[in-house]
Amino acid sequence: MSPVTDAQRTATIKLAFPTATRISDKEPIEKDQPEIKTIYQDDEVIGYAFETNGVVNIPAYSGKPINMLVAMDTEGVIKVARVLEHHEPILLVGIPEQKLFDFADQLLGMKVTDHVVVGKSSKEGVRSIDSLSGATVTVIVLGDVVMRSAKKIARQLGIAGLSADRIVLPASIKKDVFEKADWHKLFGDGSIRHLVLNYGDIDESFKGTEAEWDSEDKQKLFIDMYFAPLNIPTIGKNILGESEFNWLMSEIKPGDQAIAVMAKGDFSFKGNGFVRGGIYDRLQIQQGDKAILFRDSDFYQLNDIYIEGAPDFSEKAIFIIRDNFQLDIGLPWQVELLVRRQIGALDSIFTRFFGDYNSLEKYIDRPIQPVFIEEEPEALWISIWKNKTFQISVLVISLLMLFTVIVLHDYFDKRPKYLLIFRKIFLVYTVVFIGWYTLGQLSIVNVFTFVFAVTGDFKWDTFLLDPIVFILWGFVAMTLLLWGRGIFCGWLCPFGALQELINEVARKFKVRQFELPFAVHERLWAIKYLILLGLFAISLESMSEAERYAEVEPFKTVIMLKFQREWGFVLYAVILLSLSIFTNKVYCRYICPLGAALAIPSRFRLFDWLKRRKECGTQCQVCAQECEIQAIHPTGEINANECHWCLDCQITYHDEQKCPPLIRTYKKRHKMDRVLSEIPVVQEK
Repeated sequence: MSPVTDAQRTATIKLAFPTATRISDKEPIEKDQPEIKTIYQDDEVIGYAFETNGVVNIPAYSGKPINMLVAMDTEGVIKVARVLEHHEPILLVGIPEQKLFDFADQLLGMKVTDHVVVGKSSKEGVRSIDSLSGATVTVIVLGDVVMRSAKKIARQLGIAGLSADRIVLPASIKKDVFEKADWHKLFGDGSIRHLVLNYGDIDESFKGTEAEWDSEDKQKLFIDMYFAPLNIPTIGKNILGESEFNWLMSEIKPGDQAIAVMAKGDFSFKGNGFVRGGIYDRLQIQQGDKAILFRDSDFYQLNDIYIEGAPDFSEKAIFIIRDNFQLDIGLPWQVELLVRRQIGALDSIFTRFFGDYNSLEKYIDRPIQPVFIEEEPEALWISIWKNKTFQISVLVISLLMLFTVIVLHDYFDKRPKYLLIFRKIFLVYTVVFIGWYTLGQLSIVNVFTFVFAVTGDFKWDTFLLDPIVFILWGFVAMTLLLWGRGIFCGWLCPFGALQELINEVARKFKVRQFELPFAVHERLWAIKYLILLGLFAISLESMSEAERYAEVEPFKTVIMLKFQREWGFVLYAVILLSLSIFTNKVYCRYICPLGAALAIPSRFRLFDWLKRRKECGTQCQVCAQECEIQAIHPTGEINANECHWCLDCQITYHDEQKCPPLIRTYKKRHKMDRVLSEIPVVQEK
């Protein structure tokens, strides 16, 4: 993209702040802190502007950061999010840069405290923005760069309700403080708190909603729920007894907090619909902006309480707040009870009730002096992997299935009906799920990116940003070492799978197929290696230019952008796919630079599992004639650099009705059986 001048930067800021009368020069907030510009209206500060490269350093798809101009007002509302510089190859050809600028505009109006995610999200409190097809990693990084840098600056300036980018260590419990007490004493001094609701309270909470109705007895007890932290010895030992308290403390990890919840009344805080592995959806803990849900692994049965004077409870439980939630026992927290009313077969409305808790000062120790530690945000790639749990799970399961079939192919080769069904289903899955849904099409650009990363400033984070591509490359690297390029090219390449499916349909409709003489075909193999060398030479000079010329791969047009491109790219892709109607995988055989790149290390594969007989190529040409990509030489050898591991030749290898050597063996065996059957049997007298 063209460089953005200082005048253009200033004009962008003034457009967002039309009342601005002055914009200061760049200056650090404090020593060794990022530089910002302060925006004034007369003598009043109305906003701040900065460039993200000076605040955070998050590499994008290219391995280099995207530099953004960000401006926000004194309330932390983002007013400017302009791309100043990027090196994203995916945007250099195919996707107009304007689409990236339009994506950035979605961040305008967001507040630095908002939780923003790219793509649809049903999570409460999350603000979703639309992604950009074909450049998912790029826009995820862009969104994260803007929000993280803005939040960091807001903390340092103390605006939008954020304090400095440091947090205070939490209070600790005084382990040696214990006092024998009964229920009335602990309840009276606030060590045990409760939330009591009758049916009238519930009716009142649903007023004005579709679930509004009156209960027959408004004074009837709905729930009387008591709660208390058990880690505090005076509370835990008195409620549980000393032996049970010691057992519980030995069960939980350091930093975990155990909360006792006890209730009586008609309503269950656990619920009747709970299933193993699920979440207790009626009860959670709130502290500040943290909401803590409980799973079955956080639940302990509370059978008996030994404290004198305790009421009779119909329901008792212990819930564990894990250390990763960082509950500060010295700060106020709340128990939240969710009550739901059904308004139809599937719909319901719910309201929330809260019970407050504040630990007594005599139970806790606060740091004499605040200890400040830097807040470490979660790595971006971790967030992306969490958000793609479904896609990752499906991909890993499918790769395990494929690996099993390849390892046990001798077993499946003898059952061609099932193997062929599995292969057709897997090819459709590769096109639809791996290709069009997850955009998991590997490219020669990935190879160049990895090579230059290894020889330069290598960072795993760059490759972990796209979990689907990362997992696929890991699997391809493993199978490349074991068996060669064929597992990827024959099973996992969406464009290759699409060509094969097109050819399969054409054969069903009896479309005539054309094959080149093997001597010509063999020489045309060299084209893809020449293309690979040309692209590599260009990449040494400019990775951006290499990406442009890598459009010899139609992957971006067909898979990433689903034909939503300029007509020239679409025409090129359609021609290649059309050739597959008459000759299977023309592109894969002669043009694909990625296939050429994978073929080079294939020469060092560890195993040759594809079986041949001494008659292959001398007395028999069946497999060579049936191979749809002509990877078998007339002399019978399989060219592992060209083989796509479709396993058709292995099916023939085991077929006694098709393989000539097996047919002869079969006939000889049955002829001998017939001769033996004609020999008269002499019976003893």
